[in-house]
Amino acid sequence: MKKDLITIGESVHASIPRTAEMMKQLSQLGSDAYLKPSEPLDYIKNLIQSQAKNGASYIAVNLDAFGESDMNITTNMMVEYVELVRRFSNGVPICIDSSNDEVLIAGLKKWYDTNESVKPPLINSVKVFTMDKIFPLKADYNYSFIGLLVGDSKPIGPGGASSVDELCLLAKRIFATAVGKYDFEPEEIFFDSTVFPLAIDMPFEPGVPGYTYRAFETVKKIKNDPTMKGVHFSFGISNCSRELPARKIGICRAYVAKAMEYGLDAAIVNVAHNFGKVEPDTELLKLVNAYAEMDGSAEKTNRAMELMAKFCQKNRK
Repeated sequence: MKKDLITIGESVHASIPRTAEMMKQLSQLGSDAYLKPSEPLDYIKNLIQSQAKNGASYIAVNLDAFGESDMNITTNMMVEYVELVRRFSNGVPICIDSSNDEVLIAGLKKWYDTNESVKPPLINSVKVFTMDKIFPLKADYNYSFIGLLVGDSKPIGPGGASSVDELCLLAKRIFATAVGKYDFEPEEIFFDSTVFPLAIDMPFEPGVPGYTYRAFETVKKIKNDPTMKGVHFSFGISNCSRELPARKIGICRAYVAKAMEYGLDAAIVNVAHNFGKVEPDTELLKLVNAYAEMDGSAEKTNRAMELMAKFCQKNRK
C-alpha cells in the first residue's frame, strides 16, 4: 500500500510577493508586533492554520529574502516566526528553512524554548560542508534534517553537473556522519538533490542526461541502497514548473506522481493541492515521464523536446 506523502507546507516564504509584503508590514509594527492583533499578523496566522488544517506534516518558514543586507534581520525574524508556528499550528512542527546556519541554529533553539511539549522540527538544509556545525546540536535538541546534495568541490559529472554516482556519494557522506557520529536515526534524514525547471532542462552537449533524469535516478538509487534503509527523499516541487506558460499545478501534480514511482516520499509543496492524492492528468504525466527518461540518447531527448514544444504551443496565452 502506497504511503502518504510527507508534506512540508511552503506558504510562509518571503519569496512569495504578497506574503513578503505582509511580513514586511508586520515587522514595522513595533516591539509587540508579533503579539498584538493586526491585519498582517492575521494574514500570517491564517497561512499557518490553513496549512495545518490541510494536513501539512511540517510548516516551512523561509525569511532569507529579508537578510540580503544583514542576515541578523533574518535571524531575529526567524525567532519570532518559530513562536508563531508554535502558537498557531495546532501541534504541526516547523521546518526551519534557510541557507544560513545561524538562522537554522537560532530557530532550532527557539523551537525548544518552551515548557510545552513540541514535536521535533525539520531543518532545511544541511550540506557536507556545514554538517559538523549543525549536527552537534542533536545532543541537546532533537530534530530531523534535509541533507542538500551539493558538494564542496566542483562537480565532474556529465555536462558539468553532478552525476547520479556523485550525488549518492554525497548522501553516503552525510548519512555516515549523521548516523555514525551524531546518533541520528535514518528516519530523521531527508535527502534533496534539487529540482530543475522542466522548461529549461535541455542538454547542452550530446549524450548528456537531463537534470530531471539525474534527480529521479538519484532518488531511486538512494532509496534502494540497503546501507541507507529508512531515509526519506524530498523535493521542492514548485521549481519544476518555473517558466512554463500554464497548468503549473497540474505539472507539479504529475511531477510528484512520477517522482513517487522512483521513491520520493516527501515534498515541499502547497498542501492545499493534495499532491500525491489526486490523480495527475495523463498527458502531463507523459510529459514529465519523458524528462524522467531523458538519459542523453538522441531518441529520448527528442521525445522530451517534442512534448514540451507541443505543451507550450497549446498552453501559451
